[in-house]
Amino acid sequence: MKAIWNGQTIAESDNTVVVENNHYFPADSLKREFLTDSTTHTTCPWKGVASYYSLTVDGKTNPDAAWYYPEPKAAASQINGHVAFWKGVQVVK
Repeated sequence: MKAIWNGQTIAESDNTVVVENNHYFPADSLKREFLTDSTTHTTCPWKGVASYYSLTVDGKTNPDAAWYYPEPKAAASQINGHVAFWKGVQVVK
């Protein structure tokens, strides 16, 4: 699987975890040079508190386009150390 935004591959892995139709990529598959920490946090009742990354590629920024759960609840333990994408990021085979 590949996560692509603004023509750039942001993450690539054969070992994503699918939860609620989202592919969660292992953290070591991310191209960190395109990600910056965000101050945004949201809460999911069964996964826990999510943190976000913004993407920057070729001078364009996509705020809060990736999320992860730093300390997921037990029910979502399979996504610990994984990151998912949205907001126009294409996830393709």
